[in-house]
Amino acid sequence: MDAATANVGYQQGPKGLPIKLPGVPLNAPLIDSAEDPHPSLSDWHDYEPNLEFDDTELSQTTPEPGGTVAFDDTNYAAEFEIPSEDEIIKTTLEADNYEEQLKMVEPDEDAIRKDFKRRKFIEFIGTDKQGQPIIAIYACRLPERKDLNSSIFIDFIIKSMEEFVQNDYIIAYFHQGMKDNSKPALPFLWNSYKELDRSFKKNLKKLYVVHPTTFIRMVWFFFKPIISEKFKSKLIYTSSLDELKQSLGLNTLKVPDPVREFDEKINNGTRYTLRGTKPSLKSSRSLENIPKSAQFGVSLRFIIENSACLNCIPPIVRKCVDHLSLPDVVETEGIFRRSGNYARIKELRAKINAGEEVQLSDEDTHVAASLLKTFLRELEEPLLTYELYDDITQFGEWKTEEQRSRNVKQLLRERLPEENYELFKYIVEFLGKIMERKDFNKMTSSNLAIVFGPNLIWPKQEQMSLDEIGPINAFIDYVLQHQDDIYFVDINKKDRGSYD
Repeated sequence: MDAATANVGYQQGPKGLPIKLPGVPLNAPLIDSAEDPHPSLSDWHDYEPNLEFDDTELSQTTPEPGGTVAFDDTNYAAEFEIPSEDEIIKTTLEADNYEEQLKMVEPDEDAIRKDFKRRKFIEFIGTDKQGQPIIAIYACRLPERKDLNSSIFIDFIIKSMEEFVQNDYIIAYFHQGMKDNSKPALPFLWNSYKELDRSFKKNLKKLYVVHPTTFIRMVWFFFKPIISEKFKSKLIYTSSLDELKQSLGLNTLKVPDPVREFDEKINNGTRYTLRGTKPSLKSSRSLENIPKSAQFGVSLRFIIENSACLNCIPPIVRKCVDHLSLPDVVETEGIFRRSGNYARIKELRAKINAGEEVQLSDEDTHVAASLLKTFLRELEEPLLTYELYDDITQFGEWKTEEQRSRNVKQLLRERLPEENYELFKYIVEFLGKIMERKDFNKMTSSNLAIVFGPNLIWPKQEQMSLDEIGPINAFIDYVLQHQDDIYFVDINKKDRGSYD
Protein backbone atom coordinates (compact mmCIF):
# COMPACT_ATOMS: atom_id res chain seq x y z
CA MET A 1 0.00 0.00 0.00
CA ASP A 2 1.57 3.34 -1.12
CA ALA A 3 1.45 6.74 0.62
CA ALA A 4 -1.28 8.07 -1.63
CA THR A 5 -3.51 5.17 -0.84
CA ALA A 6 -2.83 5.41 2.87
CA ASN A 7 -3.85 9.08 3.12
CA VAL A 8 -7.35 8.83 1.77
CA GLY A 9 -9.25 12.12 2.05
CA TYR A 10 -6.18 14.33 1.59
CA GLN A 11 -4.35 15.89 -1.37
CA GLN A 12 -0.84 17.33 -1.73
CA GLY A 13 -0.72 20.99 -0.73
CA PRO A 14 1.92 23.70 -0.74
CA LYS A 15 5.26 22.68 0.70
CA GLY A 16 4.11 19.07 0.65
CA LEU A 17 1.59 19.44 3.49
CA PRO A 18 -1.65 17.40 3.27
CA ILE A 19 -4.95 19.25 2.71
CA LYS A 20 -8.32 17.71 3.68
CA LEU A 21 -10.76 17.29 0.81
CA PRO A 22 -14.34 18.42 1.53
CA GLY A 23 -16.94 15.68 1.84
CA VAL A 24 -14.38 12.95 2.16
CA PRO A 25 -13.98 11.22 5.56
CA LEU A 26 -10.61 11.20 7.20
CA ASN A 27 -8.64 8.00 6.82
CA ALA A 28 -11.62 6.13 5.37
CA PRO A 29 -10.91 2.46 5.89
CA LEU A 30 -10.21 0.44 2.80
CA ILE A 31 -11.58 -2.98 3.49
CA ASP A 32 -11.37 -5.54 0.81
CA SER A 33 -14.08 -8.14 0.71
CA ALA A 34 -11.41 -10.73 1.11
CA GLU A 35 -10.09 -9.15 4.31
CA ASP A 36 -11.38 -9.83 7.80
CA PRO A 37 -13.75 -6.96 8.76
CA HIS A 38 -12.57 -7.29 12.38
CA PRO A 39 -8.78 -7.00 12.43
CA SER A 40 -6.82 -8.66 15.17
CA LEU A 41 -6.56 -6.76 18.46
CA SER A 42 -2.91 -7.64 18.58
CA ASP A 43 -2.23 -5.41 15.55
CA TRP A 44 -1.46 -1.70 16.01
CA HIS A 45 -4.45 0.63 15.62
CA ASP A 46 -4.76 4.38 15.98
CA TYR A 47 -8.39 4.61 16.98
CA GLU A 48 -9.13 7.94 18.66
CA PRO A 49 -11.86 7.67 21.35
CA ASN A 50 -14.87 9.88 21.04
CA LEU A 51 -14.29 12.29 23.95
CA GLU A 52 -16.99 14.77 24.88
CA PHE A 53 -15.90 17.65 27.08
CA ASP A 54 -15.88 21.41 27.23
CA ASP A 55 -12.41 22.60 26.35
CA THR A 56 -13.15 26.30 26.63
CA GLU A 57 -11.29 26.40 29.96
CA LEU A 58 -8.17 25.26 28.12
CA SER A 59 -8.26 28.05 25.59
CA GLN A 60 -5.97 30.94 26.38
CA THR A 61 -4.89 33.96 24.41
CA THR A 62 -1.26 33.76 23.41
CA PRO A 63 0.63 36.75 24.85
CA GLU A 64 2.43 39.07 22.55
CA PRO A 65 6.22 38.82 22.47
CA GLY A 66 7.68 40.75 25.35
CA GLY A 67 4.27 41.07 27.05
CA THR A 68 3.20 39.78 30.50
CA VAL A 69 0.49 37.34 31.52
CA ALA A 70 -2.06 38.78 33.99
CA PHE A 71 -2.66 36.26 36.84
CA ASP A 72 -5.19 36.95 39.57
CA ASP A 73 -3.56 35.20 42.56
CA THR A 74 -6.10 36.64 45.03
CA ASN A 75 -8.90 34.29 44.06
CA TYR A 76 -6.48 31.45 43.58
CA ALA A 77 -5.07 31.79 47.06
CA ALA A 78 -8.56 31.98 48.50
CA GLU A 79 -9.46 28.59 47.03
CA PHE A 80 -6.16 26.80 47.54
CA GLU A 81 -3.79 26.98 50.45
CA ILE A 82 -0.26 26.60 49.17
CA PRO A 83 1.89 24.70 51.68
CA SER A 84 5.30 25.94 52.58
CA GLU A 85 8.45 24.00 51.74
CA ASP A 86 8.73 22.80 55.34
CA GLU A 87 5.17 21.50 55.30
CA ILE A 88 5.79 19.72 52.01
CA ILE A 89 8.83 18.04 53.49
CA LYS A 90 6.91 17.00 56.59
CA THR A 91 4.05 15.44 54.62
CA THR A 92 6.23 13.69 52.05
CA LEU A 93 6.38 9.95 52.60
CA GLU A 94 9.94 8.76 52.66
CA ALA A 95 10.73 5.62 50.73
CA ASP A 96 12.25 3.86 53.71
CA ASN A 97 9.37 4.15 56.17
CA TYR A 98 6.28 5.07 54.16
CA GLU A 99 4.40 2.00 55.47
CA GLU A 100 4.86 3.14 59.06
CA GLN A 101 3.79 6.67 58.13
CA LEU A 102 0.57 5.34 56.64
CA LYS A 103 -0.43 3.57 59.86
CA MET A 104 -3.23 5.24 61.89
CA VAL A 105 -2.13 6.75 65.17
CA GLU A 106 -3.82 4.92 68.05
CA PRO A 107 -5.07 7.09 70.96
CA ASP A 108 -3.04 6.92 74.14
CA GLU A 109 -5.68 5.32 76.38
CA ASP A 110 -3.58 5.54 79.53
CA ALA A 111 -3.02 9.27 79.06
CA ILE A 112 -6.72 9.87 78.34
CA ARG A 113 -7.83 7.88 81.40
CA LYS A 114 -5.36 9.76 83.59
CA ASP A 115 -6.80 13.03 82.29
CA PHE A 116 -10.35 11.83 83.05
CA LYS A 117 -9.32 10.86 86.57
CA ARG A 118 -7.58 14.17 87.12
CA ARG A 119 -10.68 16.12 86.11
CA LYS A 120 -12.84 14.41 88.79
CA PHE A 121 -16.04 14.91 86.80
CA ILE A 122 -17.57 11.84 88.48
CA GLU A 123 -17.46 11.35 92.25
CA PHE A 124 -19.05 9.42 95.07
CA ILE A 125 -20.50 12.01 97.49
CA GLY A 126 -22.10 9.86 100.17
CA THR A 127 -25.37 8.07 100.82
CA ASP A 128 -28.93 9.34 100.99
CA LYS A 129 -31.51 8.85 103.75
CA GLN A 130 -31.97 5.22 102.76
CA GLY A 131 -28.29 4.41 102.51
CA GLN A 132 -28.24 4.47 98.72
CA PRO A 133 -24.91 5.63 97.26
CA ILE A 134 -24.98 8.98 95.47
CA ILE A 135 -22.87 9.50 92.34
CA ALA A 136 -22.24 13.12 91.30
CA ILE A 137 -21.42 14.10 87.70
CA TYR A 138 -20.12 17.64 87.12
CA ALA A 139 -20.60 19.03 83.59
CA CYS A 140 -18.11 21.85 84.23
CA ARG A 141 -15.31 19.27 84.52
CA LEU A 142 -16.15 17.20 81.44
CA PRO A 143 -13.44 16.82 78.79
CA GLU A 144 -13.72 18.38 75.35
CA ARG A 145 -16.06 16.86 72.82
CA LYS A 146 -13.23 15.31 70.81
CA ASP A 147 -12.32 13.22 73.86
CA LEU A 148 -15.89 12.91 75.12
CA ASN A 149 -17.24 11.16 72.04
CA SER A 150 -15.14 8.04 72.40
CA SER A 151 -15.50 4.50 73.65
CA ILE A 152 -12.79 5.28 76.22
CA PHE A 153 -15.04 7.83 77.91
CA ILE A 154 -18.01 5.45 78.12
CA ASP A 155 -15.78 2.68 79.44
CA PHE A 156 -14.35 5.06 82.07
CA ILE A 157 -17.86 5.98 83.27
CA ILE A 158 -18.91 2.33 83.47
CA LYS A 159 -15.82 1.27 85.41
CA SER A 160 -16.15 4.22 87.79
CA MET A 161 -19.72 3.26 88.66
CA GLU A 162 -19.86 -0.51 88.31
CA GLU A 163 -19.22 -1.25 92.00
CA PHE A 164 -22.23 0.90 92.96
CA VAL A 165 -24.77 -0.02 90.29
CA GLN A 166 -25.21 -3.60 91.46
CA ASN A 167 -27.27 -2.07 94.29
CA ASP A 168 -29.82 0.73 94.36
CA TYR A 169 -28.10 4.05 93.68
CA ILE A 170 -28.71 7.71 92.84
CA ILE A 171 -27.15 10.11 90.33
CA ALA A 172 -26.95 13.87 90.85
CA TYR A 173 -26.03 15.63 87.61
CA PHE A 174 -24.78 19.22 88.00
CA HIS A 175 -25.22 20.87 84.61
CA GLN A 176 -24.06 24.40 85.35
CA GLY A 177 -20.68 25.40 83.95
CA MET A 178 -20.68 23.12 80.90
CA LYS A 179 -18.46 24.55 78.15
CA ASP A 180 -19.65 24.70 74.54
CA ASN A 181 -16.80 22.48 73.35
CA SER A 182 -17.84 19.84 75.89
CA LYS A 183 -21.48 19.51 74.89
CA PRO A 184 -22.01 15.96 73.64
CA ALA A 185 -23.85 15.24 70.41
CA LEU A 186 -27.31 13.68 70.76
CA PRO A 187 -26.33 10.50 68.88
CA PHE A 188 -23.45 10.06 71.32
CA LEU A 189 -25.83 10.35 74.29
CA TRP A 190 -28.18 7.81 72.78
CA ASN A 191 -25.36 5.37 71.98
CA SER A 192 -24.04 5.79 75.52
CA TYR A 193 -27.46 5.02 76.95
CA LYS A 194 -27.62 1.82 74.88
CA GLU A 195 -24.13 0.80 76.04
CA LEU A 196 -25.18 0.79 79.69
CA ASP A 197 -25.84 -2.59 81.24
CA ARG A 198 -29.36 -3.38 82.45
CA SER A 199 -28.27 -3.00 86.09
CA PHE A 200 -27.33 0.64 85.43
CA LYS A 201 -30.89 1.43 84.38
CA LYS A 202 -32.78 -0.93 86.69
CA ASN A 203 -31.00 -0.05 89.94
CA LEU A 204 -30.97 3.71 89.35
CA LYS A 205 -33.61 5.00 91.73
CA LYS A 206 -33.44 8.74 91.09
CA LEU A 207 -31.69 11.04 88.64
CA TYR A 208 -31.42 14.58 90.00
CA VAL A 209 -30.66 17.25 87.39
CA VAL A 210 -29.40 20.35 89.20
CA HIS A 211 -29.78 23.80 87.56
CA PRO A 212 -31.36 22.51 84.30
CA THR A 213 -31.09 24.65 81.13
CA THR A 214 -32.69 24.72 77.69
CA PHE A 215 -30.05 22.26 76.47
CA ILE A 216 -31.14 19.74 79.11
CA ARG A 217 -34.79 20.11 78.20
CA MET A 218 -33.92 19.66 74.52
CA VAL A 219 -32.04 16.45 75.32
CA TRP A 220 -34.98 15.23 77.38
CA PHE A 221 -37.36 16.07 74.50
CA PHE A 222 -35.17 13.96 72.20
CA PHE A 223 -35.04 10.96 74.55
CA LYS A 224 -38.58 11.04 75.95
CA PRO A 225 -40.29 9.05 73.15
CA ILE A 226 -37.72 6.24 73.20
CA ILE A 227 -37.13 5.51 76.89
CA SER A 228 -39.36 3.58 79.25
CA GLU A 229 -42.04 5.16 81.41
CA LYS A 230 -40.36 3.69 84.49
CA PHE A 231 -37.11 5.49 83.70
CA LYS A 232 -38.95 8.76 83.06
CA SER A 233 -40.38 8.69 86.58
CA LYS A 234 -36.85 8.72 88.04
CA LEU A 235 -35.98 12.16 86.66
CA ILE A 236 -36.14 15.06 89.16
CA TYR A 237 -35.26 18.70 88.36
CA THR A 238 -33.96 20.89 91.16
CA SER A 239 -32.77 24.51 91.04
CA SER A 240 -31.23 24.80 94.51
CA LEU A 241 -28.37 23.10 96.28
CA ASP A 242 -30.20 23.47 99.58
CA GLU A 243 -33.21 21.71 98.08
CA LEU A 244 -30.95 18.91 96.84
CA LYS A 245 -29.30 18.51 100.25
CA GLN A 246 -32.68 18.27 101.91
CA SER A 247 -33.94 15.70 99.40
CA LEU A 248 -30.85 13.53 99.82
CA GLY A 249 -30.52 14.04 103.57
CA LEU A 250 -26.98 15.40 103.27
CA ASN A 251 -25.45 17.71 105.84
CA THR A 252 -22.39 18.40 103.69
CA LEU A 253 -22.35 19.02 99.94
CA LYS A 254 -19.09 19.98 98.31
CA VAL A 255 -19.45 21.14 94.70
CA PRO A 256 -17.15 22.84 92.14
CA ASP A 257 -16.91 26.64 92.34
CA PRO A 258 -18.89 27.35 89.11
CA VAL A 259 -21.85 25.37 90.47
CA ARG A 260 -21.69 27.02 93.91
CA GLU A 261 -21.34 30.55 92.47
CA PHE A 262 -24.26 30.06 90.09
CA ASP A 263 -26.43 28.72 92.91
CA GLU A 264 -25.65 31.78 95.04
CA LYS A 265 -26.50 34.07 92.13
CA ILE A 266 -29.92 32.61 91.30
CA ASN A 267 -30.99 32.07 94.90
CA ASN A 268 -31.04 35.74 95.93
CA GLY A 269 -27.36 35.82 96.81
CA THR A 270 -27.84 33.41 99.69
CA ARG A 271 -24.44 32.36 100.89
CA TYR A 272 -23.79 28.67 100.37
CA THR A 273 -21.12 27.02 102.46
CA LEU A 274 -19.45 23.64 102.13
CA ARG A 275 -20.78 22.68 105.52
CA GLY A 276 -24.36 23.49 104.62
CA THR A 277 -26.61 26.40 105.47
CA LYS A 278 -28.33 24.62 108.32
CA PRO A 279 -26.88 23.05 111.43
CA SER A 280 -26.19 19.35 111.24
CA LEU A 281 -29.19 17.26 112.23
CA LYS A 282 -26.99 15.29 114.57
CA SER A 283 -25.57 18.38 116.27
CA SER A 284 -29.02 19.93 116.54
CA ARG A 285 -30.36 16.82 118.25
CA SER A 286 -27.74 17.15 120.96
CA LEU A 287 -29.31 20.47 121.90
CA GLU A 288 -32.76 19.01 122.29
CA ASN A 289 -34.25 16.95 125.08
CA ILE A 290 -33.60 13.55 123.58
CA PRO A 291 -35.67 10.76 125.17
CA LYS A 292 -33.63 8.17 127.02
CA SER A 293 -35.11 5.49 124.79
CA ALA A 294 -33.63 7.02 121.62
CA GLN A 295 -31.44 4.71 119.56
CA PHE A 296 -31.34 6.53 116.21
CA GLY A 297 -29.31 9.68 115.71
CA VAL A 298 -27.41 9.45 118.99
CA SER A 299 -24.01 8.18 120.04
CA LEU A 300 -23.31 4.55 120.81
CA ARG A 301 -22.25 5.58 124.31
CA PHE A 302 -25.65 7.26 124.86
CA ILE A 303 -27.49 4.05 123.92
CA ILE A 304 -25.31 1.89 126.17
CA GLU A 305 -25.88 4.23 129.11
CA ASN A 306 -29.67 4.45 128.66
CA SER A 307 -30.80 1.11 127.18
CA ALA A 308 -30.46 -2.55 128.12
CA CYS A 309 -27.48 -3.51 125.96
CA LEU A 310 -26.00 -6.98 126.26
CA ASN A 311 -22.29 -6.86 125.35
CA CYS A 312 -22.67 -3.31 124.02
CA ILE A 313 -25.22 -4.38 121.37
CA PRO A 314 -28.13 -1.86 121.08
CA PRO A 315 -31.58 -3.51 121.34
CA ILE A 316 -32.68 -2.47 117.85
CA VAL A 317 -29.52 -3.93 116.29
CA ARG A 318 -30.09 -7.26 118.03
CA LYS A 319 -33.74 -7.24 116.98
CA CYS A 320 -32.84 -6.58 113.33
CA VAL A 321 -30.11 -9.25 113.30
CA ASP A 322 -32.35 -11.87 114.95
CA HIS A 323 -35.08 -11.30 112.39
CA LEU A 324 -32.77 -11.18 109.37
CA SER A 325 -31.00 -14.39 110.46
CA LEU A 326 -34.18 -16.48 110.09
CA PRO A 327 -33.77 -19.18 107.39
CA ASP A 328 -36.56 -17.88 105.17
CA VAL A 329 -35.29 -14.31 105.50
CA VAL A 330 -31.51 -14.69 105.18
CA GLU A 331 -31.94 -16.23 101.72
CA THR A 332 -33.88 -13.25 100.35
CA GLU A 333 -32.28 -12.26 97.05
CA GLY A 334 -30.72 -8.81 97.20
CA ILE A 335 -30.97 -8.51 100.98
CA PHE A 336 -29.33 -5.19 102.01
CA ARG A 337 -28.92 -4.33 98.34
CA ARG A 338 -32.53 -3.29 97.85
CA SER A 339 -33.97 -0.33 99.71
CA GLY A 340 -37.06 -0.64 101.85
CA ASN A 341 -40.03 1.71 101.88
CA TYR A 342 -38.68 4.98 103.24
CA ALA A 343 -41.96 6.14 104.77
CA ARG A 344 -42.26 2.90 106.72
CA ILE A 345 -38.64 3.04 107.87
CA LYS A 346 -39.17 6.59 109.11
CA GLU A 347 -42.29 5.52 110.99
CA LEU A 348 -40.52 2.59 112.70
CA ARG A 349 -37.58 4.79 113.60
CA ALA A 350 -39.87 7.29 115.32
CA LYS A 351 -41.60 4.53 117.31
CA ILE A 352 -38.29 3.04 118.45
CA ASN A 353 -36.95 6.41 119.57
CA ALA A 354 -40.17 6.98 121.50
CA GLY A 355 -39.64 3.67 123.34
CA GLU A 356 -42.46 1.81 121.61
CA GLU A 357 -42.14 -1.89 120.84
CA VAL A 358 -42.01 -2.91 117.17
CA GLN A 359 -42.43 -6.35 115.60
CA LEU A 360 -40.18 -6.86 112.61
CA SER A 361 -41.81 -10.19 111.80
CA ASP A 362 -44.66 -8.16 110.32
CA GLU A 363 -42.34 -6.08 108.15
CA ASP A 364 -40.91 -6.54 104.68
CA THR A 365 -37.39 -7.99 104.66
CA HIS A 366 -35.94 -4.95 102.89
CA VAL A 367 -37.52 -2.62 105.46
CA ALA A 368 -35.84 -4.52 108.32
CA ALA A 369 -32.51 -4.56 106.46
CA SER A 370 -32.74 -0.84 105.70
CA LEU A 371 -33.54 -0.14 109.35
CA LEU A 372 -30.20 -1.67 110.39
CA LYS A 373 -28.32 0.38 107.79
CA THR A 374 -30.15 3.50 108.93
CA PHE A 375 -29.08 2.91 112.52
CA LEU A 376 -25.41 2.69 111.51
CA ARG A 377 -25.61 5.68 109.19
CA GLU A 378 -27.24 7.93 111.80
CA LEU A 379 -24.77 7.32 114.60
CA GLU A 380 -23.26 10.63 115.73
CA GLU A 381 -19.85 9.20 114.95
CA PRO A 382 -19.25 6.31 112.53
CA LEU A 383 -18.85 2.90 114.14
CA LEU A 384 -15.23 2.68 112.93
CA THR A 385 -14.64 6.26 114.24
CA TYR A 386 -13.26 9.38 112.60
CA GLU A 387 -9.85 8.59 114.04
CA LEU A 388 -9.38 5.50 111.88
CA TYR A 389 -10.57 7.09 108.63
CA ASP A 390 -7.16 8.09 107.28
CA ASP A 391 -5.65 4.70 108.17
CA ILE A 392 -8.44 2.70 106.56
CA THR A 393 -8.28 4.71 103.32
CA GLN A 394 -4.62 3.66 103.07
CA PHE A 395 -5.62 -0.01 102.84
CA GLY A 396 -4.62 -0.16 99.17
CA GLU A 397 -1.05 0.79 100.11
CA TRP A 398 -0.64 -2.37 102.19
CA LYS A 399 0.67 -4.63 99.46
CA THR A 400 1.48 -7.87 101.27
CA GLU A 401 -0.82 -10.21 103.17
CA GLU A 402 1.39 -9.86 106.23
CA GLN A 403 1.02 -6.08 106.18
CA ARG A 404 -2.74 -6.24 105.81
CA SER A 405 -3.24 -8.82 108.54
CA ARG A 406 -1.03 -6.96 111.01
CA ASN A 407 -2.45 -3.49 110.30
CA VAL A 408 -6.11 -4.56 110.32
CA LYS A 409 -5.71 -6.38 113.64
CA GLN A 410 -3.92 -3.42 115.14
CA LEU A 411 -6.59 -0.94 114.04
CA LEU A 412 -9.49 -3.04 115.30
CA ARG A 413 -8.02 -4.52 118.46
CA GLU A 414 -5.96 -1.63 119.77
CA ARG A 415 -7.40 1.61 118.44
CA LEU A 416 -11.12 0.97 118.26
CA PRO A 417 -13.07 1.73 121.48
CA GLU A 418 -14.32 -1.38 123.21
CA GLU A 419 -18.05 -0.77 122.63
CA ASN A 420 -17.38 -0.03 118.95
CA TYR A 421 -15.27 -3.16 118.67
CA GLU A 422 -17.99 -5.34 120.21
CA LEU A 423 -20.72 -4.00 117.95
CA PHE A 424 -18.55 -4.16 114.83
CA LYS A 425 -17.65 -7.78 115.58
CA TYR A 426 -21.33 -8.63 116.13
CA ILE A 427 -22.28 -7.13 112.76
CA VAL A 428 -19.38 -8.81 110.94
CA GLU A 429 -20.35 -12.22 112.34
CA PHE A 430 -23.94 -11.66 111.20
CA LEU A 431 -22.78 -10.65 107.71
CA GLY A 432 -20.79 -13.88 107.65
CA LYS A 433 -24.12 -15.74 107.91
CA ILE A 434 -25.43 -13.72 104.98
CA MET A 435 -22.35 -14.68 102.95
CA GLU A 436 -22.90 -18.38 103.71
CA ARG A 437 -26.21 -18.18 101.80
CA LYS A 438 -24.80 -16.21 98.86
CA ASP A 439 -26.00 -18.85 96.39
CA PHE A 440 -29.53 -17.76 97.28
CA ASN A 441 -29.27 -14.11 98.29
CA LYS A 442 -26.48 -13.19 95.78
CA MET A 443 -24.63 -11.24 98.49
CA THR A 444 -20.90 -11.95 98.40
CA SER A 445 -18.36 -10.33 100.70
CA SER A 446 -17.66 -7.78 97.99
CA ASN A 447 -21.34 -6.89 97.60
CA LEU A 448 -21.79 -6.55 101.36
CA ALA A 449 -18.67 -4.38 101.60
CA ILE A 450 -20.05 -2.00 98.97
CA VAL A 451 -23.32 -1.69 100.89
CA PHE A 452 -21.91 -1.37 104.40
CA GLY A 453 -18.62 0.48 103.74
CA PRO A 454 -20.11 4.00 103.58
CA ASN A 455 -22.36 3.20 106.58
CA LEU A 456 -19.51 2.10 108.84
CA ILE A 457 -17.05 4.95 108.28
CA TRP A 458 -17.04 8.43 106.75
CA PRO A 459 -14.84 11.55 107.07
CA LYS A 460 -15.54 14.19 109.68
CA GLN A 461 -15.25 17.24 107.45
CA GLU A 462 -15.36 16.42 103.74
CA GLN A 463 -17.20 14.11 101.39
CA MET A 464 -15.75 10.77 100.43
CA SER A 465 -14.25 10.59 96.95
CA LEU A 466 -14.15 7.67 94.54
CA ASP A 467 -10.47 7.31 95.38
CA GLU A 468 -11.35 6.80 99.06
CA ILE A 469 -14.44 4.64 98.79
CA GLY A 470 -12.45 1.93 96.98
CA PRO A 471 -9.99 1.31 99.86
CA ILE A 472 -12.83 1.52 102.42
CA ASN A 473 -14.82 -1.18 100.65
CA ALA A 474 -11.66 -3.27 100.22
CA PHE A 475 -10.98 -2.97 103.96
CA ILE A 476 -14.49 -4.18 104.87
CA ASP A 477 -14.25 -6.97 102.29
CA TYR A 478 -10.96 -8.10 103.83
CA VAL A 479 -12.45 -8.13 107.33
CA LEU A 480 -15.45 -10.18 106.15
CA GLN A 481 -13.22 -12.76 104.49
CA HIS A 482 -10.72 -13.01 107.37
CA GLN A 483 -13.00 -12.57 110.38
CA ASP A 484 -12.07 -15.92 111.90
CA ASP A 485 -8.42 -14.92 112.05
CA ILE A 486 -9.09 -11.33 113.20
CA TYR A 487 -11.46 -12.33 116.00
CA PHE A 488 -9.66 -15.46 117.12
CA VAL A 489 -9.02 -14.01 120.60
CA ASP A 490 -11.79 -13.64 123.18
CA ILE A 491 -12.80 -10.00 122.75
CA ASN A 492 -15.41 -10.15 125.50
CA LYS A 493 -12.59 -9.71 127.97
CA LYS A 494 -11.64 -6.13 128.58
CA ASP A 495 -7.97 -7.00 128.08
CA ARG A 496 -8.01 -8.15 124.48
CA GLY A 497 -4.54 -9.63 124.64
CA SER A 498 -1.83 -9.52 122.04
CA TYR A 499 -1.99 -10.37 118.39
CA ASP A 500 0.34 -12.20 116.07
